[in-house]
Amino acid sequence: MPTSIDDDHPTRRSLAAAWASVDVRAAGDFWCSLEDRRPGLLRHRDAPLFFTALGQLTVGVDDPAHRAALLLVLGRAYRHFDLLPHTTTIGDALLATVARHGPPAPWRAALGRATQAIREAAAQAGDGPAWWHVQVIGHERPSPDIAILTVRPWRRLPFQPGEAVPVCTPRRPGQWRWLSPANAPRADGTVELHVRAVPAGTVSHDLAHEVRPGELLWLGPPSDVGLSLDPSSTNDLLLVAGGTGLAPLRALVEQIAAAPDGRRVTLVVGVRAFLDLYDAIALDKLQCAHDWLTVVPAFSADPCAEPVERGDALTIALDHHRPDQDIYLCGPPTMSADARSRLLARGIPADRIHLPERFTR
Repeated sequence: MPTSIDDDHPTRRSLAAAWASVDVRAAGDFWCSLEDRRPGLLRHRDAPLFFTALGQLTVGVDDPAHRAALLLVLGRAYRHFDLLPHTTTIGDALLATVARHGPPAPWRAALGRATQAIREAAAQAGDGPAWWHVQVIGHERPSPDIAILTVRPWRRLPFQPGEAVPVCTPRRPGQWRWLSPANAPRADGTVELHVRAVPAGTVSHDLAHEVRPGELLWLGPPSDVGLSLDPSSTNDLLLVAGGTGLAPLRALVEQIAAAPDGRRVTLVVGVRAFLDLYDAIALDKLQCAHDWLTVVPAFSADPCAEPVERGDALTIALDHHRPDQDIYLCGPPTMSADARSRLLARGIPADRIHLPERFTR
């Protein structure tokens, strides 16, 4: 996927260095500059999020998932706030701000490419808000590198189980990470997010280790990533989870629990060892409450595991596969890389296989 500044690496380095010198407080200057040019175009409280997202996209990002999050958020923002007729005004305000706060850089050409990408994204964006302000009301650490965050949106988040949302913390403005709600929609509107701190993952590290109850986060628009249940199907399900890929699949279980339709569900949870079953209590409660649900652990590196539980998640799942099942799989890239080919090799029809299509975990 191309970046917003093509593949000109010297230009990208120059822009990145210039952007790094722009203090986050420059968002206030950006809003003042924009307000002088076009009063009332953007709310003051939204300026930091908008400014940092636009700046990041203009600088260019290597990670396709991060770029997709930026385009989704900005495309929705330009559509929701009716900003497309004012792209020149917004661009001039951005250029004036970075000129005051950083060294010279080829901003104008890069901004032009970013603006074109935003126009294309806005044309495909659905209606509704570009972001939701949420408050962290719970932060648990069931394992050293995994956190379970419970957040309460100021406005209800209209998501479906299996979808993913971009998440941003004010600790890292302009940087987004995709996470999937681990629950079906609740009466109180709260959302549970599972996040693993990954090496060199600044956002995931902050969410897992630094964020505390009472802090605010931003959630972008929910997005279908290929894991939502087919409303026309009542086939039994084989769900295969690896790591925090459990989150969207647990949400599917909760969706069925809210409106049982006679289907049976087998959920295979792949981890290295018993202590890595970070969501065991919630899974036990679900299994005890619903006789149609079977939870099967798969231990890839636990010598104490029962022989039938030893192996990678997909291998164990195939031992439980029946011809009448639809298969949903979500896990780290190492797990997902050859999953489709292995399932097809077992004669499983392609239309019964559901993997994340746009983002990996």
